[in-house]
Amino acid sequence: MENYRLINRIQQVDLPSNRSAFLWGPRKTGKTTLLRKQFSHAYLIDLLDYDLFLSLSQRPTRLRQILEAQPSRTVVMDEVQKIPHLMDEIHWLMENKGYQFIMSGSSARKFRRGKANLLGGRAWRFELYPLVTKELEDFDLDRALYTGLLPSHYLSSDSKMDLKAYVHDYLKEEIQAEALTRNLPAFSRFLQSAAITNGMLLNYSNAARESGVSVKTIREYYQILEDTLIGRQLFPWKKSKKRRLIETSKFFFFDMGIVSALLDYKSLTPGTAEYGRAFEHFILQECWAYRHYSRLDFPITFWRTASGSEVDLILGDAEVALEIKSSENAGERTKGLHLFHDENKCRKSLIISRDPFPRKLSPNVSILPWQLFCEMLWEGEII
Repeated sequence: MENYRLINRIQQVDLPSNRSAFLWGPRKTGKTTLLRKQFSHAYLIDLLDYDLFLSLSQRPTRLRQILEAQPSRTVVMDEVQKIPHLMDEIHWLMENKGYQFIMSGSSARKFRRGKANLLGGRAWRFELYPLVTKELEDFDLDRALYTGLLPSHYLSSDSKMDLKAYVHDYLKEEIQAEALTRNLPAFSRFLQSAAITNGMLLNYSNAARESGVSVKTIREYYQILEDTLIGRQLFPWKKSKKRRLIETSKFFFFDMGIVSALLDYKSLTPGTAEYGRAFEHFILQECWAYRHYSRLDFPITFWRTASGSEVDLILGDAEVALEIKSSENAGERTKGLHLFHDENKCRKSLIISRDPFPRKLSPNVSILPWQLFCEMLWEGEII
């Protein structure tokens, strides 16, 4: 398969010369490859190099000595979360020596917990997501739903083994090595429970019972997943004067392949519940990535009433309502879309499916094949 280093990523870390940047993203999204490509003239510091890590941990001022021996004033620093207290030295070098730093990281936990220096607004924030449809030719939906869209997994000849190794490395390097929890067996059980309920309403009590820990600990575990960029919450739409709404969030892992690995899927078959949930997850990932890469920063929520009516995704301030169905012949059960449209007068109400061609079900609701939806999304024609 095509070498992932040749894929042109949408994300561009474009900066004025007097600004630095953070590039956040889970492991193996391709941060290092992207930054080496976009800043080929920069001096690279990799904090996974143990000798360098040890040296700078003990004496952060050594960074000053290292950089003074280099001709470039632009520095790319990988895995910056490894040494949070190095940020004070980076700040000094920016202010006093005019250095530009582009820093990548796969976990913001130490920064949030340790109140590390985040450079007082002098560094812009970027994120790198797994691959999206616009970045790939001959996109294979079924492969993406099973392996996920981390470049090295989607393009791998043995994605199952790569996925297992990824989950193991996450537990070993992010959780155990950083001492984020002392009870690794319970956290491993929690990960499987979180995968089973991926995309469902959060239920801390059930997860606590299945993992054998307290509800308070489960809340902390979910926070670890968010801090280490392994997952995030999808928040509910709350603006309603007429109906009682569900106010519980849903939780999604950052990539469909992580769910496959944690639940040991051998494959995903169209027509099954697992396939349908992975398909919904895929559409949500496209929307999350588009929101960040386009810099439109619109809210993405879901709508669900206490009586059970639901719309899978709401983009913007009720601008677009999306129902996501993995069927090749999406049914005409559109009660949720019609209720939401009647209450909020949204601009577009769409069913995204595996239908072969678009259809108009009513004056307010249309069916779009997923390929057409993704194409229109990245062209700015959805929102």
